[in-house]
Amino acid sequence: MMKKLTFLALFTFLSATSFAQQALFGGQNIISPEVHPDNTVTFRFMAPKAVKVQVTGDFLPTQKTETPFGMADVPGAVDLKEGKEGIWEYTTPNPLPSELYSYSFIVDGLKTTDPNNVYLNRDVASVTNIFITKGGQGDYYSVNKVPHGTVARRWYDSPTLGMSRRVTIYTPAGYETSGKKYPVFYLLHGMGGDEEAWIALGRTAQIMDNLIAQGKAEPMIVVMTNGNVDQEAAPGESSLGLYKPNMQLPKTMEGSFETSFPDVVKFIESNYRVDKKKAKRAIAGLSMGGFHSLHISKQYPDMFDYVGLFSAAIMPREDSESPIYQDMDNKLKIQFSKKPKLYWIAIGKTDFLYKNNVDYRKKLDDNGYKYEYYESEGGHIWKNWRIYLTEFAPKLFK
Repeated sequence: MMKKLTFLALFTFLSATSFAQQALFGGQNIISPEVHPDNTVTFRFMAPKAVKVQVTGDFLPTQKTETPFGMADVPGAVDLKEGKEGIWEYTTPNPLPSELYSYSFIVDGLKTTDPNNVYLNRDVASVTNIFITKGGQGDYYSVNKVPHGTVARRWYDSPTLGMSRRVTIYTPAGYETSGKKYPVFYLLHGMGGDEEAWIALGRTAQIMDNLIAQGKAEPMIVVMTNGNVDQEAAPGESSLGLYKPNMQLPKTMEGSFETSFPDVVKFIESNYRVDKKKAKRAIAGLSMGGFHSLHISKQYPDMFDYVGLFSAAIMPREDSESPIYQDMDNKLKIQFSKKPKLYWIAIGKTDFLYKNNVDYRKKLDDNGYKYEYYESEGGHIWKNWRIYLTEFAPKLFK
């Protein structure tokens, strides 16, 4: 009787385990995407009853499309070819440059993720799969055999905003045991992003680990805040629960974030071993985060010696009456009279904010304010912002 019970228990356990594994892997034994040694990539999708299967992603040529922000470059799409057992397949005709790419499938008009690739990123309310090709820029975005820093999600009190808020903090390898004081780099996201954006989409931890290990960047703490003052934290990480993210948030770019930013600095400098001198603080951000970096750095001219504007929005909203944005010319005059060590502007040639940046640079040029300029191909995309981070971080705290 005991043997029968033991056998029954073992059978039940194995059956449950088998079911759990089937649920986890979806029952498909397909490799997709498959990155070949020469950096060509094969995509596969099982859809026996489908009429048309396509793949779209930033590895493909772009096409012009109307967006709420005007005309923008978006990835094209290519057809997969149906093979045996309803498995559709497409292989890139040429090797892909080393990079991190995102992609989705379109099955009979329905856009969907790849069920055979568990690696995904969320950008606002869009979820896409990702893959990396090695041998160049993509190596910075990969986890390599180097010393690794620590990524923590912390909550801090913001008296200015009257709430507790979440922040993501990278500390470099060795921070816990070194006893040293470190410089701090405040890295800000764009509209619709949050404190998860730079660490996930921007690959900040991997980039910093690799740059520091190669001796290209100084060991530093990187602070990635939530720039949406109406939020406690990223969607799904606050008391509001699991709701759909969106870009249309209250109190966006109207002065509240800049006004409350000293609360973040106070929290970091009270809880981490940091060098509190201006020469050991940097701030940079993309798009809305570049806007925040511009206005925070001029509002508090003794706070940051290093400023980075990545595809930055420049001017405030026309309906904004915040004192943060008033007397801009005089505030810039004061900021640059204090001779910041680096004021760095970067943007893509087809970015919809390109003209705004041209006009802002002319203002700086007309007043003799020194800055460095970096221009890349492409538009308002994460591919550019990851590159800007790998270019900007090595220039800090030298």
